[in-house]
Amino acid sequence: MSLAFPLKSQGEDMQETRLYTPVLIIGSGIAGCTAALTLADAGIEVTLISAGADLDDGNTALAQGGIVFKGENDDPKSLEQDMLKAGWSHNYLKNVRFLCRKGPQAVHDILVGRLGIPFDRSTKCEWDLRLEGGHGASRIMHCADYTGRVIMDGLMRAVNKSRNIRVLTKRTAVDLLTSHHHCTSIEFKYNLVNQCVGAYVFNDESKSVETILSDFTVLATGGLGQIYLHTTNTTSCIGSGLTMAFRARAWVMNAEFVQFHPTALYHKARRRFLITEALRGEGARLVNSAGEPFMQKYDPRGDLAPRDIVTRAIMDEMLATGEPCVYLDAANYVSSDLEGGFPTVSNKCKEMNVDIKRQPIPVVPAAHYFIGGVLADAKGQTTLERLYAIGECSCTGVHGANRLASTSLLEGLVWGNSAGHDIANRLNKKSPSALSRRLRECVPDWESPGGMIEAEDPALIAQDWTTLRNTMWNYAGVTRTGHRLQRAVDDLRNLYRHLHDFYKRTPLSKTLVDLFHGSQAAYIVAMAALRNKKSIGCHYRMD
Repeated sequence: MSLAFPLKSQGEDMQETRLYTPVLIIGSGIAGCTAALTLADAGIEVTLISAGADLDDGNTALAQGGIVFKGENDDPKSLEQDMLKAGWSHNYLKNVRFLCRKGPQAVHDILVGRLGIPFDRSTKCEWDLRLEGGHGASRIMHCADYTGRVIMDGLMRAVNKSRNIRVLTKRTAVDLLTSHHHCTSIEFKYNLVNQCVGAYVFNDESKSVETILSDFTVLATGGLGQIYLHTTNTTSCIGSGLTMAFRARAWVMNAEFVQFHPTALYHKARRRFLITEALRGEGARLVNSAGEPFMQKYDPRGDLAPRDIVTRAIMDEMLATGEPCVYLDAANYVSSDLEGGFPTVSNKCKEMNVDIKRQPIPVVPAAHYFIGGVLADAKGQTTLERLYAIGECSCTGVHGANRLASTSLLEGLVWGNSAGHDIANRLNKKSPSALSRRLRECVPDWESPGGMIEAEDPALIAQDWTTLRNTMWNYAGVTRTGHRLQRAVDDLRNLYRHLHDFYKRTPLSKTLVDLFHGSQAAYIVAMAALRNKKSIGCHYRMD
């Protein structure tokens, strides 16, 4: 099998530095793995890379609540209306309808049929469907409160069994390769159509940069929560897909819309532990330090209002009381078996000496989901030829200005499947042309910086991250003003310029690549927020 064969190597005992693969997928969550499996099932050879030591280092495995399916007496139109209402009607209707039509069937065919995911049932033949905030019907399929973990385990088993998928772990994408930016041949520099032909990828084991060339490249890199001081995201979520596409001149949309989850466990940690919205769906109430429920005075839907409204209500309540958190009270309002229905939450709270059957849970908002991203259509195609974007790093318009609960896994599944089918059709219809092969041949390998070489300083890296995260949290967080955003843009521009110079003269490392991606992602978000003077959804401007 010719899968990802080396075009050039450093020697028999050295790590390959130049690879070719028909399809390169960057990111291994539900979107990336679904795309890889769809392509592999169609007989297409795929290289799937992950920044972590395994495929599950992203956010998919952390998803607790579940995935949207179809409730009793439910229909695509009802889901569509709920998505539009949560998204402040800022959604792209065509893609919302695509998701509402295709979603339940994809869950049934891929997750239940292809992977055998054991979703909870209320009876032998009926699914146990939950209600979550913003939904007008109980339509959330789940596996207790660790749905993402079970889905990710199923995807990993299938990916690792496939002979058509080559998995490369501990690989951090550095930059996309394009015909306009990287090709040395004059014939491509004068071609008006810019094309993506792969990526430079840092191998964290060999500490070298590999050139991976491909006919099609798929970005499935997830979100960017780590650019904020408080986040539910894993360490890999730094906006790398957004920044690489931005530098390659692909269009970016809605970057100002960052959703903050209202209920993250209040404890000291780099990644905040998520307290699933499904608890409020079961009846749990948000209360202040005096034990008084407060959501009804902010919205008639109370504790089941959409996330952006609940998040701002919590922030207002904290400011009014001077308390560092509020509380989610399931003990006094939920009659069902909390430990059996929510074992992940129960066990984590026990580690913090909180018994959810007897005590309210201390919670605070945290950066959770990136609604904007790389502009993509219903097939995942971006404005850059041969580049696709799927999942959280993309912007398909389905979420509008605020994401409806439990639609993120569904979007990753549907768009991973759609992109996989589209790429397979394009490859099967026409094999790569001589022009395409010539295009790959004239892309140079990565050149290490010369001249002034200096090693990275961990103290400087840590300080830059602290500056970046505090700037985003204070000036471009839950509530925003023009003055705050201008300050954020100015500070982040200076930081990015400093890092750009430092990046050029310093040997590459994963920590440096991550910081470079994170700083540019923060700048993109802050600039988009400054430009949008309309307060809507997650982009809440006090002025």
